[in-house]
Amino acid sequence: MSQAQATENTLATPVGTTLERYIKRKEAEFAYATGELSQLLRDIALAGKIVNREVNRAGLSRITGAMGEKNVQGEHQQKLDMEANIRFIRALTNGGEACAVLSEEDEHIIETGNRHGKYVVAIDPLDGSSNIDVNVSIGTIFSIYRRVSRIGGPARKEDFLQGGRAQVAAGYILYGSSTMLVYTTGHGVAGFTYENSLGEFFLSHPDIKIPRQGPVFSCNEGNWFDYPEFVRTFLTTCKERRLTARYVGSLVADYHRNLFTGGIYLYPPTVAKPEGKLRLLYEGYPLAFLIEQAGGMAVTGADVVLDVHPTSDLHQRAPLFVGSADLVQELQVVAAQ
Repeated sequence: MSQAQATENTLATPVGTTLERYIKRKEAEFAYATGELSQLLRDIALAGKIVNREVNRAGLSRITGAMGEKNVQGEHQQKLDMEANIRFIRALTNGGEACAVLSEEDEHIIETGNRHGKYVVAIDPLDGSSNIDVNVSIGTIFSIYRRVSRIGGPARKEDFLQGGRAQVAAGYILYGSSTMLVYTTGHGVAGFTYENSLGEFFLSHPDIKIPRQGPVFSCNEGNWFDYPEFVRTFLTTCKERRLTARYVGSLVADYHRNLFTGGIYLYPPTVAKPEGKLRLLYEGYPLAFLIEQAGGMAVTGADVVLDVHPTSDLHQRAPLFVGSADLVQELQVVAAQ
């Protein structure tokens, strides 16, 4: 093939739909859309691009390793945890649409100063940060609510404690072999892959559906003896059926794989953490909302995650079993016995 032919073939290849264009097109489908939610999604995508850059050069810029501090969860903060937290809060503050942010890294609600903003955002800025130093995929998880407090006034706890069914959008960003943004606004699930050379997210997976069954179960089997009996019973059944064990240890990475291949992710209660470890508002709710939109299920055991009523604790924890509908229903039946 001549160089001219190669150039012609390259130019003939469609660039694809950018996230910006996709958001604009979807905005037109809502009769009363005013653009605020669309701007919020753009702000999150912008911060994701910056975090992607920091993740990719982490070893060179010496921002790996622990800070020597613990966050509100009692977990050791990594340098990239704080970097990501700052980036997302700045983007959401400068965008002007979020009146407040709830972050895993901060005990209290963060006021952005945008008191006329109509939305609040709950976020885990960098999930799986314990894997940063060993170059394993990590991610960001986010959830968006329309505020219920008075416009023009400060955000209140009630803005974040509306329950999972009140989410207007949710999603995650995976920083892996490629960087992907996957989100839903309650009308299906779309996935976008980041093109580094152009600095754009492009639509790569327009209508993501998780298979009803799947070949994979994902959990930390090192906690086997600390798991409730119903979890051990279910896992034994999985092994008897020769399901494959796949566990990265980064929630977003394990969730993302199972979303595409089918399977179930389990983070059960343990003896040490009987209430579970994952946070309901910015891990459980958003991932449950997204998986339901993709045709899957998410439960805390016998109960559906999105139907769990939040307490007054902004950092409330809950067990999480999420993935292919048939597998999750199977576990739900065992948990109810």
